Amino acid sequence: MTMEEASKNPYLIAVVVSMAAFMEVLDTTITNVSLTHIAGNLAASQDESTWVLTSYLVANGIVLPLSGWLAGVMGRKTFFMVCIGGFTVASFACGMATSLPMLIVFRLIQGLAGGGLQPMQQSIVMDSFPPDKRGAAFAITGMTMIVAPVLGPTLGGLITDNYSWRWIFFMNVPVGALALFLVGRLVSDTIHSKAKGLLSIDYIGLSLVALGLGAFQVILDKGQEDDWFASNFIITVAVIATVCLTAAVIWILRQKDPIIDLALLKTRSFGLACLMVFFVGFSLYGCSTLLPLLLQSQFGYDATTAGMVLSPGGLALIFLMPVVGKLTNRIQARYLISFGMVVLSVGMWATSHFTPQTDYNTFVFFRIVQVVGLPFLFIPSSTMAFSKIPPEKSSKASALYSLMRNLGGSIGISILLSYVSRREQTHQTMLAAHLSNTDPVYQRALAHATNTMMGLGQPHAEAAKTAAGHMYRMLLDQSAILSYTDAFLLVACITGALALVALTMPSNKVGKKLPPAAEAAAVH
Repeated sequence: MTMEEASKNPYLIAVVVSMAAFMEVLDTTITNVSLTHIAGNLAASQDESTWVLTSYLVANGIVLPLSGWLAGVMGRKTFFMVCIGGFTVASFACGMATSLPMLIVFRLIQGLAGGGLQPMQQSIVMDSFPPDKRGAAFAITGMTMIVAPVLGPTLGGLITDNYSWRWIFFMNVPVGALALFLVGRLVSDTIHSKAKGLLSIDYIGLSLVALGLGAFQVILDKGQEDDWFASNFIITVAVIATVCLTAAVIWILRQKDPIIDLALLKTRSFGLACLMVFFVGFSLYGCSTLLPLLLQSQFGYDATTAGMVLSPGGLALIFLMPVVGKLTNRIQARYLISFGMVVLSVGMWATSHFTPQTDYNTFVFFRIVQVVGLPFLFIPSSTMAFSKIPPEKSSKASALYSLMRNLGGSIGISILLSYVSRREQTHQTMLAAHLSNTDPVYQRALAHATNTMMGLGQPHAEAAKTAAGHMYRMLLDQSAILSYTDAFLLVACITGALALVALTMPSNKVGKKLPPAAEAAAVH
């Protein structure tokens, strides 16, 4: 195949642009299991190391809604290549960082550069395929959106335990270089995606969005740590976020060429698809954060083993993506989305039934059931979202769609971690009520533990004290485990309700290729 022929092959283009976006999405979760190692190596506390995640997400969230405008100024292909190059260089710099502040700065740059990769990937793929083939196309791009964050903790754990956390970032360099070369040779701009020069920009809207999203992300990432609104800092940031985002919405809706085209949400197929992908991000990122934390804190798994629990689910997704892509061209998207939500809900409900005796294989099974519904959510949602979006709006639509997924992920992580913490306190209070001299079950367990300690040679008084401490430790462990089961059950309830909402989505054309005239109408 010549380079000219390759440049006309839409499937090859989809793979090439997805290679770049895969790196960026992978980096949203790959550091989750490595924060302890990073903190120790750079002489920082565990709390301080969380800014490695925060800085990246803040920068990423700010650039996402701006990517459509930047693509219009520079041209979509040029902007995409600038993002790849910047992300690759920033990744190398992250790996070379010698202090936590240095790493945070480079992660900020990495997030800024990577923010445009997802929407541009989706926009390029959408323009490379006719409407009736987009189901299969989004099956390829879905690898970046779903498989990458699922495999992130697994890959991060393997690299961290066997090499160094620095290779989490160094591995992006050869992939980025290859992607940059292939995009330069294979991808071309369409008429509506060519550079339009230095366009006018809504500086007021840009400032309000950037400041509002940045403040909102800080609340999400630092709220639980600072006890939410018991902190004056969080209250101040919350006021800033609320004022800026409210003003941004009012301002943007009055502009002819807004920085974020919120009017796209009025298109029912796009608006409901954004709602669905928001909760895909909520569930995917939230539970991909919860499960490794649970396994490391309560079951004693190391980073590699905790990550490996997630890997079989990722393999299942790789096989399911093409299948669902074909089904999308034959079955109404709303039915597939509803089915996906039901499967996801069942998976979360099953996971909520783990116990302290649950073994590795059972956790792997729970995770597989959790994620097998995701292709039925992402691919049909993406297909429906862009079914009535005109080509000239594709970049802004992709930016808004990706932003909704990322916001869902950020909010999901924050809400679920906070929910676990609050429920743990509730369960501790409830269980502590039974640790009394009047509770016969507790007294029998305490006497048994005391006798065991005395059998090991401890005096009665010391054995009783040790036994009481052991019982309290069991209380804390049980409280933590119960709080995690509550969190998975909460996600099960949310996704179960959304299965019904999905049935109200508009129908889409399936089953046959549209003639050229109808293809043009389909995107309007």
